[in-house]
Amino acid sequence: MRVMGVDPGLTRCGVGVVEGAPGKRLHLVHVSVVRTAPDEDAALRLLGIEAGIEALMEEFRPDAVAVERVFSQHNVRTVMGTAQAAGVAMLAAARRGLPVALHTPSEAKAAVTGNGRADKAQVTRMVTRLLSLDAAPRPADAADALALAICHVWRGGAQQRLAHAQRSRIEEAARAERERLAARTRGGDVQ
Repeated sequence: MRVMGVDPGLTRCGVGVVEGAPGKRLHLVHVSVVRTAPDEDAALRLLGIEAGIEALMEEFRPDAVAVERVFSQHNVRTVMGTAQAAGVAMLAAARRGLPVALHTPSEAKAAVTGNGRADKAQVTRMVTRLLSLDAAPRPADAADALALAICHVWRGGAQQRLAHAQRSRIEEAARAERERLAARTRGGDVQ
């Protein structure tokens, strides 16, 4: 199973692609960070994140996408930007008919370190070890994206069967949406 993990953010959106199966060795396929300028208009930043994620999905063809579930913070502005970036990743996956799973930061930390309250350094060390990397992925957003992908790979079993069933429903919805948009475009009814 090939999973793309997305650690959403407006300035730095971590993306990691891992291949593996529950109980099997994990392999790093790709890791990077999609960046946008903090002084750019929010809509353009979201467009940049979407273009980056779409390009990576096209290149690496994941079977599923794992996105960090946005949790409440004191800084509402940060939460809003993170939620918007998460939505962009989810939309890009749905457009391709890919199942999307949301994992909390503590779920991803627990999956890779055994401790849901692990700090970023511990997560980075374990991701580096689990993927047999020569160097730690940087910045932390990249390591967090890989932790999300690993978390999703290891959940396997029942989760995978549910994702397969969901994928069929998502593929059908994506096909219907493409047909609807194509019909509107052919009919000149572009709004």
